[in-house]
Amino acid sequence: MTELKLVGLCGSLRQESWNRKLLYAAKEAFGPAQFREGDLRLPLFDEDLEAKGIPAEVTALKSLVAEADAVVIACPEYNKAPPGVLKNALDWLSRGGAPWRDKPVAIVSAAGGRAGGERTQFALRLMMVAFRPNLLQGPEVMVASPANAFGADGALSDERAAKLLEELMQGLRKAAGG
Repeated sequence: MTELKLVGLCGSLRQESWNRKLLYAAKEAFGPAQFREGDLRLPLFDEDLEAKGIPAEVTALKSLVAEADAVVIACPEYNKAPPGVLKNALDWLSRGGAPWRDKPVAIVSAAGGRAGGERTQFALRLMMVAFRPNLLQGPEVMVASPANAFGADGALSDERAAKLLEELMQGLRKAAGG
């Protein structure tokens, strides 16, 4: 049996972000897989730039998503919405082809507010409707006060969040055919 390909996208560029830690906890909860994190450091979407040719880093990200069996997106909440870097990547990926079509996708978030990224997840789900992925509806994994939810080693230590993450990622694995 071929090992599943799991792609992770982190809406925070900071290497030690809570969402990157949550992304890697999701990878572990998914189980054995070929895992790659997509790089969202892309040029700003611009139709003039697009007319000159799709940038190589955009093509690479689009291929990564298209070839994945499943995608997990870890997204912080900046000013009540997903950060611009993730929206920019979605804008680029929407141009030509359909890498998201029927792709199993799970969304998780860690945010400093009380709701743990509830608004960012709502907005991100809305943004993705046009792509027609197989977007898992739950359980919702929203880690509030992430400074208290991760141990000194960076591992997710909040038992409730870990249990929900395990359930979500096993659902993603099943949706991916694993």
